[in-house]
Amino acid sequence: MKKRALITGITGQDGSYLAEFLLGQGYEVIGMVRRTSTVNFERIKHIQEKITLVTGDLLDEVSLINMLRDHRPSEVYNLAAQSFVQTSWPQPVFTGETTALGVTRMLDAVRLADPDIRFYQASSSEMFGKVVEVPQKETTPFYPRSPYGVAKVYGHWITVNYRESYNMYACSGILFNHESPRRGLEFVTRKISNAVARIKLGLDEELRLGNLDARRDWGFAGDYVEAMWKMLQQDQPDDYVIATGETHSVREFCDLAFSHVGLTYSDYVVMDERFMRPAEVDLLIGDPAKAKGALGWEMKTSFPDLVRMMVDADLQLLKEQNR
Repeated sequence: MKKRALITGITGQDGSYLAEFLLGQGYEVIGMVRRTSTVNFERIKHIQEKITLVTGDLLDEVSLINMLRDHRPSEVYNLAAQSFVQTSWPQPVFTGETTALGVTRMLDAVRLADPDIRFYQASSSEMFGKVVEVPQKETTPFYPRSPYGVAKVYGHWITVNYRESYNMYACSGILFNHESPRRGLEFVTRKISNAVARIKLGLDEELRLGNLDARRDWGFAGDYVEAMWKMLQQDQPDDYVIATGETHSVREFCDLAFSHVGLTYSDYVVMDERFMRPAEVDLLIGDPAKAKGALGWEMKTSFPDLVRMMVDADLQLLKEQNR
């Protein structure tokens, strides 16, 4: 009997890597998509024949209950959210509806449809925000610095609440920044790798960025989805920090990316006030010791390899587009 998993947010970066990983583990994969005109299937088009796409919406609990009853998954990975920090200031209420209350609707749908389903919630290092200790671990207090971070804290605690109140198998993965060639262009890492490729190919002349000294714990999304799966294979549900334990600045990312194509970043990068956040997050660096010990999870892709992989993918993409 094949195991069946449902992924919300399957068309996103993490959803596409998780779907690939679960197919490799012999799962039947169901992906939830919203019935909107703007759904982008680009990231999953190479596996679209192997997965089943169903419509549902985190804003509509009835659609979630029906979906779970119709497809009977044994695992649910809740990756869907309004996931861009910058957008959460102009759209704080929408961010709360999807990223916070959406989790409650999904948990409640699981409770009503089949409480034996194993549930994974995508928590975020943005919950630590103005960090209280360095590095951050599972016991570090949250101090979110954006409507997105606040919504993620709600989603995290409601997951703990359902686990403890209804004895459900519900886990949260507190993932630190994880990037890939499939990252959206609005995220700084992909913005850099794409700009480097464009400048190298003579399509652009500069790259405008905000705070170059912001530091993040950056890993490869393809490594991180394996940790999600491992969390749902344990005897007991628990929450885990997934991170590299290393920190790098935006400046360092730029330096590696530009030098990979033989250019000097300072010749092209322009600081722009427009890209500064109203409240900056200082030093996010995770301690993955618990995940290492309990799950046997370790990152495989180094930071320099990740940067090079992203630049190479964008060069390839632009060459194909401009043939």
